Amino acid sequence: MLNQLKKNHFYLIETAKKLISQRFKENRHHFAAALKAKDGKIFTGLQLKTSIAGSEVCAEAVAIASAAEEGVTDIEALVLVNRIGDVISPCGKCRELFIDYCPKAEIIVPGPAGARIMTPAELLPSRSLKSNVKSAA
Repeated sequence: MLNQLKKNHFYLIETAKKLISQRFKENRHHFAAALKAKDGKIFTGLQLKTSIAGSEVCAEAVAIASAAEEGVTDIEALVLVNRIGDVISPCGKCRELFIDYCPKAEIIVPGPAGARIMTPAELLPSRSLKSNVKSAA
């Protein structure tokens, strides 16, 4: 497990904090994400909350889509913060998204002694294993 934050990780955290502090809007944007591509480009995203339960779009997905729009697919690191700027863990849907879109990225998550780094496979360990179970169809 990776654990130590580097200078670029702190920059990502500050970028996400700045975004949510500027754009927080009750019942619209409660979370912000920032990601760093291998080429050094930074992309951000805001959560898109809706009035329909379960249909919101996560900030991480918005950031990954922003990178994809520019043809950037090699993501180095990603962080998510809440409305007060705390680093928070991604939801299960986003953990699945990381496995598919940035499986080697360093995901910044909260830890007992502050923020730490995990890989998508560490965040969703069973997803990365091949199953030998045959379907019962």
